[in-house]
Order: sequence, then C-alpha cells, then structure tokens
Amino acid sequence: MAVSVTAILHNARASDEFQAFFQRSDSFALGVCNGCQMMSRLSGIIPGAEYWPRFERNLSEQFEARFVMVEVPKTPSILFDGMAGSRMPIVVSHGEGRAVFGHDKESGKAQRKAAEVCLRYVDNRGRKTETYPMNPNGSPKGITGLTTPDGRFTIMMPHPERVFRAVQHSWKPAEWREDGPWLRLFRNARKWVG
Repeated sequence: MAVSVTAILHNARASDEFQAFFQRSDSFALGVCNGCQMMSRLSGIIPGAEYWPRFERNLSEQFEARFVMVEVPKTPSILFDGMAGSRMPIVVSHGEGRAVFGHDKESGKAQRKAAEVCLRYVDNRGRKTETYPMNPNGSPKGITGLTTPDGRFTIMMPHPERVFRAVQHSWKPAEWREDGPWLRLFRNARKWVG
C-alpha cells in the first residue's frame, strides 16, 4: 500500500517514526523516481535535505521514457562512492521529473547553489544540459539527483535499477560482461552496510 507524504507529515506517529529513521546514524535511503518525489517532499524531516527541490511536470508536457546520459559529479553520497566523473546511460521514465528550486528566481538560485548535486543530465559532449531531449524534463543545470551533506540520503529521478546488468543496455562496450556500471551504486550500499 502506498503511503502519501501528507499521511506521514500530518500523522504524529508516522512522522515521528520517519524522523527517527532519518536521524539514526546507521540508516540510509535511496529515493528513485516516485521515491525521489516523496523524499523531496519529506525534506523538512531529513537532516541536510533542506535545499532539495520539489519535482514538477516535465517542460515537454509529456511522459518521457528512454535512455539518457548522466554524469556523476564529486559528491558525498555513499551510493556514488568512487563514481565521480562517470558518464553513463540510464533509463528515465517519468512525467513529473523537473527539479524546481525555491519559490522565486532569487531563492531558487540560492537553493540550487546550496544543494548537494550528485547526478546531472549531460549532452553528447559531456556538458551539463537543459536542452531537450537530452534533458528530458527541463531541470536547471541538468540536475536530476541530490544527496545530503553526509551522503546517507540520495534522491534521483532516473532508474539505475533498470540498467544494472550489461544485457539491459542497448549498446555496450565489448569488455562489459555481466555487470553494467550502475551495479556499483548498489555494491556501494552493501559496502556501507558492512
């Protein structure tokens, strides 16, 4: 059963339980697509997530589902450990993935600057992009993933779980065997748990 953000935030018991989870030093979470949207709306109870954006309708006004290219900048995310500088294809599948920072242009600019960006859409030359279709939703500066300063909580709109095996890619280098590059994200989670 899906739980709404409102049901969490306006129910004292649920809110306390979620807040306790986020406060624990031995917890971490990954929010992908709808999970990204949900966690961004819970940012007020996630330590270090106060600069996260909300996610709204794609500028294309349509559902976008395909491969795109992303780049992992240097980030504190435990899930992206050792992946800085990687440029990889990934699946997007959403209608509301555009990151919206702040309530006006100035607050949005300040919020975007303070946010811990861990994933960006890039063009064919590896430059962060706002150009459609390389950026499927119109997010500023290509931002599509964020994390907290301690790296324990990470959100992203694209779907790494859909392309963690080499055979799931429409094209792959000959040296790839079973594992796709996104498997490292999940191995990093296992490594952090110990």
